[in-house]
Amino acid sequence: MTMTTNKALHDLGVTELAAGLRAKQFSAVEAAQHFLSRTQAHPQLGAFVALNQDATLAQARAADARLAAGTAGALEGVPLAHKDIFVTRDFPSTAGSKMLAGYQSPFDATVVAKLAEAGAVTLGKLNCDEFAMGSANENSAVAPVGFDAPAPVRNPWDTSRVPGGSSGGSAVAVAARLAPAVTGTDTGGSIRQPASFCGITGIKPTYGRASRYGMIAFASSLDQAGPMARSAEDCALLLSAMCGPDPDRDSTSLDVPAEDFSRSLNDSIDGLRIGIPAEFFGEGLAPDVRAAVDGALKEYEKLGAKLVPISLPRTELSIPVYYIIAPAEASSNLSRFDGVKFGHRAKDYTDLVDMYKKTRAEGFGDEVKRRIMIGAYVLSHGYYDAYYLQAQKIRRMIADDFQNAFKDCDVIAGPVAPTVAWKLGEHGNDPLADYLADIFTLPGSLAGLPGMSVPAGFGEAGMPVGLQLIGNYFQEARLLNAAHRLQQATDFHLRQPGGL
Repeated sequence: MTMTTNKALHDLGVTELAAGLRAKQFSAVEAAQHFLSRTQAHPQLGAFVALNQDATLAQARAADARLAAGTAGALEGVPLAHKDIFVTRDFPSTAGSKMLAGYQSPFDATVVAKLAEAGAVTLGKLNCDEFAMGSANENSAVAPVGFDAPAPVRNPWDTSRVPGGSSGGSAVAVAARLAPAVTGTDTGGSIRQPASFCGITGIKPTYGRASRYGMIAFASSLDQAGPMARSAEDCALLLSAMCGPDPDRDSTSLDVPAEDFSRSLNDSIDGLRIGIPAEFFGEGLAPDVRAAVDGALKEYEKLGAKLVPISLPRTELSIPVYYIIAPAEASSNLSRFDGVKFGHRAKDYTDLVDMYKKTRAEGFGDEVKRRIMIGAYVLSHGYYDAYYLQAQKIRRMIADDFQNAFKDCDVIAGPVAPTVAWKLGEHGNDPLADYLADIFTLPGSLAGLPGMSVPAGFGEAGMPVGLQLIGNYFQEARLLNAAHRLQQATDFHLRQPGGL
């Protein structure tokens, strides 16, 4: 096993790997081979859905050449893996759906391309809920690497439990040390919730910071890409590479230049005002989660931060608002999957309409069909004003609630989810149980605010608990600074599941 600074390669974070590669302690090819071997040694977790060793090693050799020539990027030679919602030229892109089985994109998503420009090497594609719709990663219709049939992703802390979703494969890959860092997407909490359930760090930037070009769309006004890694320091390095304007290809991309999110990681947080929303600490929050979050907040007080009580009065409304707006946008976005130009097409049909019906019936899973039908209903004549328009009005009010709160605080803190990760199949055929698990992440998503999950301790059965930090628009550097200072004072982000 390749070692550096007395650590195995898979125990190194992104920052350490980048430094080791520059110092010639090991090569990019050695790093890539190490992580590929580790991935293939732990297929039981179901994290990866596609590998292409030839492509990975070719990228690694090119990175080694740039390291030797002195033209290395910030992430030169660092192995990463991508959620299977981003299209990639060298790996199939399925969005976890039968509808896109075997689809190979002719181009890379902008986020994938930007990380490649910074020198990152792609290990493979990661399992996710179908079209990113889910809170448990039990909705994937694609067989993971090493499996003959679709299988749920398993939480490495307890393989009988869910990893969270929809970026479950991403979170598991980092937690199990199968990759030092990964990409994820967050529509209603799909970076933050799995990061919390798996004991890693993840950040969703301000909506529009990272290009959505090449990210298979679920809900266009909510979807946002972000990095997941072990530490805030690593996330800052990745986010700096991922963000930047892309107006020619993504109309939702903000014309805001890329920035160095690592610049203020070590700034003092003495006097930082942390808002504590009463609505995040009421009935329904499990005692073990509350205890871990309270412990993290006490650490902040030791570091000089001040806890300020605030209110986000429309928190409860975020669930009905989200589950009207997101399915409405999904029903529109997924109308392109009709069997005509790409993806699955039914074999037996009588005419064009029959082909549409059979293709979509065969290609989409239950959760996707459920959301398409809800979306089509709320957008239909006679219901648009009653549902969709009202939801958009309340969405604006939720965003206003945050702006009122930020008059009294600099960041907002609370739990990521009401409980730790639940058992596989526990929610069975009750989709509402999954939806309710998003109560604390949805408000920030609807407002388009940056938010992150930071490991804060452990709850029931030794399962990880994440602390959610929410910032105002374009305050990612402040969030990452607050997270980094907590991680300097605690070791929760360094702990790893046993048996791996």
